[in-house]
Parts: sequence; structure tokens; C-alpha cells
Amino acid sequence: MAFDYRLKKEKDFSRVFKEGKRIFSDSLTLIYLPSKELKMGVAVSKKHGGSVKRNRIKRLIRESFRSFSPEKMKNFFFVFIPKIKDEYDFHVFKRDMDYLFKKGKIFKD
Repeated sequence: MAFDYRLKKEKDFSRVFKEGKRIFSDSLTLIYLPSKELKMGVAVSKKHGGSVKRNRIKRLIRESFRSFSPEKMKNFFFVFIPKIKDEYDFHVFKRDMDYLFKKGKIFKD
């Protein structure tokens, strides 16, 4: 069974945006808030381009997040916001997520 980690509800997104802490990297902004379970969402504005490009960005970010083991993370609600760039790359997102998780002390000790 796949791990269902998606943050879907508008009230959860609103709460994270309102109460969460923000940390920044070259390609991503991470907003996180402690919670009872591990969930993540992606917020991509229309400034990034058309729906095809926005959906590709979301797929790359979700796949980068999946590469980290959920057992090693503390329970948080995460919202990732990509910065506007000409090109988006899985490896860049993965590297920046690792940096953000270490900077925010997301991993369990």
C-alpha cells in the first residue's frame, strides 16, 4: 500500500500558510507546521506558466519528496513553493529539499 502523504484540504493549506515557518533555498520555499501526521502539498502559481508546465513542476517536487524516507522525518505539514525559473530539474529539487530538511531540523535524531 502506498503512503498517502498529500495535503489536500484548503483549511490545512491556509493553516500552514498562516502559522507555518518558512525557509528558503535556491529553487524552493518550504513552509512547515508541526502536526500529528506527515503530509505535503505543492503550491504553484500561474506565473510559472501553463497547466502542463505547472503540473510537471508538481510531479517533480512530489517525486523528490518521495525519495526521502517518511520514517526518518518528524510529523509536519509541508507546503513547497517553487521559485520561477526557466528550467526545472528533479535533482535540483531533491538537493534543495535535503538542504531545507537539514536547515529546518525535519529529520528525526
